[in-house]
Amino acid sequence: MTTTTDFGPRTLDLDLAAETDRIVAMIRGYLTTHRRKGAVVALSGGIDSSVTAALCVAALGPGRVFGLHMPERASSPETISLSRSISDHFGFDSVVEDIATTLEAVGCYRRYDEAVRRVVPEYGEGWKSKIVLPSVVDDDALRLYSIVVEDPQGERSRHRLTIEAYLGIVAATNFKQRVRKMLEYHHADRLNYVTTGTPNRLEYDQGFFVKLGDGAADIKPIAHLYKTQVYALAEHLGVPEAVRTRPSTTDTYSLAQSQEEFYFSLPHHLMDLCLYGLNHDVPVDQVASATGLTAEQVERVYRDIEQKRRTTAYLHEPPVLVENVPEIHG
Repeated sequence: MTTTTDFGPRTLDLDLAAETDRIVAMIRGYLTTHRRKGAVVALSGGIDSSVTAALCVAALGPGRVFGLHMPERASSPETISLSRSISDHFGFDSVVEDIATTLEAVGCYRRYDEAVRRVVPEYGEGWKSKIVLPSVVDDDALRLYSIVVEDPQGERSRHRLTIEAYLGIVAATNFKQRVRKMLEYHHADRLNYVTTGTPNRLEYDQGFFVKLGDGAADIKPIAHLYKTQVYALAEHLGVPEAVRTRPSTTDTYSLAQSQEEFYFSLPHHLMDLCLYGLNHDVPVDQVASATGLTAEQVERVYRDIEQKRRTTAYLHEPPVLVENVPEIHG
C-alpha cells in the first residue's frame, strides 16, 4: 500500500519536457518500424485531440501531420472554429469532412429519433436531447441513464430510459465515431500515414470510447496520461488558451453535454485522483482528504471504476480465434 501524506493534485505533476521527449520517441519509432510517412489526427476542438496533434508536430514536423475536421448536425457551433485553430496554430494541412450526409444515409439520425420515441413518443423535428447519469457520489442506488429533451419551444423534461431505448440511442450515436474513423483510415491509406487515437488514461481505463470507432488507431500517444496531465502538457506544448479552457464535452448530442454528466459523474481532476489512488493503493482517507469527498464517497467512486472496467473490458479485446494462428512477418 502506498502511504504518502502529501498525496494530492501535485502527485500528478510531470517533467513535461521529458514526457514530451518520451512520447515523441515513441511516435518516431513506430513510424520508422512500420515505414509510415506521417500521422492523421481527427480534431474535435477538445484538449485530447489538440495535444495529440501538437505531439505529432513535435515528433514529425507540421509537413507530416494531416488534420481532419468532421462536424455533423449535433456538433457545437464552436467545434469547427476551435479545431481549425489547432491546425492553423501548429501549421499543418487539414480538410473539413462534414459527415452529416453519410450519417443520414446510414440512418443514424432516424434510428436515434426512433430510439428516443420509445420513452418520449412526441420527440421529432426541432427537438434536442442528451443522455445523463446520476452522480456517482450521492448514494449507492443503481445508476440508470435518463434522457433530457427540449421541445421546439425550449421546454425541457427528463425521462428514465428503458434498456431498449438506451441501447438504441448508443448504437445510433456510435455511427458518428465509426464514420469518422473510416475517414481517418482513408486519408491514412492515401498518404501512407498512421492513424492516431486520442483517449487519455481516464477514458482508456474506463472504456469511454467506441470499439472500431475512436477506439481504433495505430498509435495512442496520451492513453497513459491522466487528464490533468494532458492539460499540463497542452500548456507546455503551446495549445491555444481557447482550447485549454473549453469544458470537456462529448459533442455527440444536440444539447450541450459534459463528459461528467454523460459518463464519469465527477470532474476530471477528482476522477484522476480517485483513479490514481485506486491504482496505487493510496489509503482511502488520504484520497478523501485530497478530493474533498468523504471516505464513503471515494469507495463509491472506486466501485464505479471497477464496474466500468468489468463492463467495458471487451472493448480492449482482439477478435477471438478458435485456435492460435501464428503471425509470420517477413
